[in-house]
Amino acid sequence: MSVLAIRSLSKAFGGVRAVNDVTFEIERGEFLAMIGPNGAGKSTCFNMINGQLKPDSGQILFEGSDIAGLEPRAIWRFGVGRTFQVAATFSSMTVIENVQMALISHAGETYELWRAAAELHRDRALDLLSQVGMREAADRPSRELAYGDIKRIELAIALANQPRLLLMDEPTAGMAPRERNDLIALVKQLVVERGTSVLFTEHSMDVVFAFADRVIVLARGRLIADGDPAAIRNNVQVREVYFGTGKTFAGVPQ
Repeated sequence: MSVLAIRSLSKAFGGVRAVNDVTFEIERGEFLAMIGPNGAGKSTCFNMINGQLKPDSGQILFEGSDIAGLEPRAIWRFGVGRTFQVAATFSSMTVIENVQMALISHAGETYELWRAAAELHRDRALDLLSQVGMREAADRPSRELAYGDIKRIELAIALANQPRLLLMDEPTAGMAPRERNDLIALVKQLVVERGTSVLFTEHSMDVVFAFADRVIVLARGRLIADGDPAAIRNNVQVREVYFGTGKTFAGVPQ
């Protein structure tokens, strides 16, 4: 059984069909990239899967259960993690406190005020920070961190509920080339170890072609291509959608 199966998913805003009858699947442990030009429908599709938008029609099957229309918190509790294009943490908290809050929420202890939050799940939080290379910064205020480090903290938070599916919206946005390759390499290492499936949107084609197991392409709300990176790189229709010509993606050889 696929971890995620999207069936005839559609969403319109007025007369604009942002997502139009989109169907695809993600297998267990697969690293799937969703790409497309601006306005292709990626964010709308992504936000329906995460519960931020309700689809007009179609199914979103997570391990066989239809989660279409559920609230983001309910989807998170099913086992779906999420990172955002613009990473953010609670700046008034330390690094470890940010991760502890995610663990407290996952454990359903948010309203158990008889124990100090600082005592809860500290060892597990430290373990997650070690995995993303941020243990030494555990007790630093989050507001002091560089943006690349905030992205790593966000990853630790996203892994706190032990997701079987991780949604990553533009995970390398705002990062320098070396930083973004290091981050995606880390993500792939961690999810392979766990057998976690990943769906990510990305504008950096170097990241997509270097790390994705498979790539799907949206254009004007429709799915126009689905294949391995080599097949997508050489797909004439995909080139036309991006550039209006038959040339390859910039920086990617034939």
